[in-house]
Amino acid sequence: MIATTNHINIANSKIAFSQLICFENRPTLIFLHDSLGCISLWRDFPEQLGEWSQCNLLVYDRNGYGASGELVKPNRENDYLEDEAAILIELIETLNIGRPILFGHSDGGSIALIAAAKYPDKIAAVISEGAHIFVEAETIKGIREAMEQYQTTNLKQKLEKYHGDKTDALFNAWTKTWTSHAFQSWNLENLLPLIACPVLVIQGENDEFGTLAQVNRIVDRVSGKAVKEILPGIAHTPHKEAPELIIELASEFIQSLPSD
Repeated sequence: MIATTNHINIANSKIAFSQLICFENRPTLIFLHDSLGCISLWRDFPEQLGEWSQCNLLVYDRNGYGASGELVKPNRENDYLEDEAAILIELIETLNIGRPILFGHSDGGSIALIAAAKYPDKIAAVISEGAHIFVEAETIKGIREAMEQYQTTNLKQKLEKYHGDKTDALFNAWTKTWTSHAFQSWNLENLLPLIACPVLVIQGENDEFGTLAQVNRIVDRVSGKAVKEILPGIAHTPHKEAPELIIELASEFIQSLPSD
């Protein structure tokens, strides 16, 4: 994990970020965490991938997560991930980062795809891992199982180590949004043809939050070059379950990208 964490005010919130610049004339990799994640939960994966791919790094906590400020909008609308993509772009512009490569896991992968679609001149490429573009029965089943674990196991205590007294708010925001009747119509497929940059789509074959239909529709509908990697025996967090493989796949993809 990158040791130094800084803060910046964006969209009425204090956003925590860690940045590591080691390479001249090389792109920046921006890591977008999942629905319960934060900077710390990436562990040392960003540094490992940065070293292998010779990329600079930016890792940040979204509003309400980790070391960032309290959740500004606990009652999320269906377009909350699009709001997060706009915040990402503001962060990129404020820190003067030129055309980064986005590495997004789960919700972070969805945000990365939205950013590439809506702000194509700002993003060089996307690596998505377990991203969602529509709601499936498997997604809801996985979330309801997490809700049960939150009540009956030490999951809440584990999350509190990273999110502190924001834990209940962020957990409820995630679960209540995705299991609501209104959110079942959420869908990003109309945005996919707007993605012209290269995309690497990674998903575990045993992902408990989504089927391979997510991957196939992304690959089929984006306009740019798309590469899919389906990982046998892997579930929803490939970068933790098979970090060496993900580093290898992501590094090869990054090295194949055209120079700006």
